[in-house]
Amino acid sequence: MKNVRVVENGVQAKEAIEQFLNRGYTKDELYLLAHDKNRSEDLTEALDTNNVGLSEQGAFDLLANVFRSRGGELRSKIQSLGLSDAEAQQYERELDQGRVLVVATKAG
Repeated sequence: MKNVRVVENGVQAKEAIEQFLNRGYTKDELYLLAHDKNRSEDLTEALDTNNVGLSEQGAFDLLANVFRSRGGELRSKIQSLGLSDAEAQQYERELDQGRVLVVATKAG
């Protein structure tokens, strides 16, 4: 099960994270993405969410991201969290507009 929130800034991202936590998600089940890599890393660290990494993407996709455009990398990360290709494209367009994506995932 996955839930996605598109927000405008770090304050709204923090609110979305708190709402997911109140709904029973744990910090380990929360991911944050922004189009700008530095912004994404800064918000992920500040709000104590997960990075989409090896365990979510697998070694091949993680390595392939080195050669992808940022948009391609983001779509790959979004899909690795269980969203479809169409959803990944839709959310990547939101990220292109400067928005932030908060994804909550539960196994099963």
